[in-house]
Amino acid sequence: MADTAQSSPAPAAAHESSEAFGIQTDNLWSGLVPVGRQLLRALPLAALVLGVAIVLNFALPRLAPGDPIDFLIPAEQANAISPQQRAELAASYGLNGSDWEQFRRYIGNLVRGDLGISTRHGRPVTDLLAERLPWTLLLVGTSVILSTLIGAALGFRSAWRRGTKSDVRTLMGVMVADSFPPFFVALLLVLLFSVQLQLLPVFGALPGGDSEGLAFAAEVARRAILPITALTLAGVGSAYLVARSSAVSELGEDYVTMAAAKGLSPAGVRRHARRNALVPVWTVAMLNVGALFGGAAPVETVFAYPGLGRLIYESVLSRDYPVLQGCFLLIAFGVIAANLVAELVYPYLDPRVRRPGKVGA
Repeated sequence: MADTAQSSPAPAAAHESSEAFGIQTDNLWSGLVPVGRQLLRALPLAALVLGVAIVLNFALPRLAPGDPIDFLIPAEQANAISPQQRAELAASYGLNGSDWEQFRRYIGNLVRGDLGISTRHGRPVTDLLAERLPWTLLLVGTSVILSTLIGAALGFRSAWRRGTKSDVRTLMGVMVADSFPPFFVALLLVLLFSVQLQLLPVFGALPGGDSEGLAFAAEVARRAILPITALTLAGVGSAYLVARSSAVSELGEDYVTMAAAKGLSPAGVRRHARRNALVPVWTVAMLNVGALFGGAAPVETVFAYPGLGRLIYESVLSRDYPVLQGCFLLIAFGVIAANLVAELVYPYLDPRVRRPGKVGA
């Protein structure tokens, strides 16, 4: 009986030990109801941010000097156009009336899914966005994945070797690479790989020949290497710093000390610390979506890549209000969606989110 009484707390001790080592023992889906409620609370804020973005998308292009009608009318014919003809031309693109009338018209069209007609291309903005968006998603999506993986791997490696010469060299190298703006890195890549070595194409996304199938895909990938590299280098720095700082912080936690004291191998200790350190890395990855969308504009301009960035650059030069409004709205929606996706993935990265009763207690 004494032996039985002494052995009864073993399951509880084993459970505590598993929690100390970071082993997840609860159901994967437990606690998702509170997380769903948190997401529902985030939706009104996301809608508010989207509403502010819609207002700014309408106002900012109109704050710049000039308007689309000035671009449409050649300089030699500017004096020959009567005010009535100018008003008719503006009305054909929905640019007539006061700013308030244009805004109400813009909101009404937006509710119906109509983003207007491009003054530069004379085509629906939705068609232009549908053509250009896949190319930007190819660049930005690949760059976010690569920059997060590379930055996190280098950051964790530096954290395990913090204070050593290898850590200092990696830190300095990443900081130097991160100090250059994306367009400057793009110019350096063009100069090195396209001009000097002549290994990769200078500009464009599509091959000029009649290639099909795998040959076509290979040529598209070949033309995307340099812009993806430029955007990836722009995002590595933030992922590296957050991963390194988070891993160093986790290595100083009590559960890591207890795990090492109980005989867990160094690789096992790092594995548990890495899992908890991934949460801020995931947050930075989602923030990089918006940052790399912004950095894609100059990079796509350098490589004449037919994405949203190139379209924004062309539209700024021509004061193409409908296209600018559509592009900025699409980017804002993408950033808001990325933040909502981050809310959904947090429970899978951090078990404490699945047990909200224990968080902040």
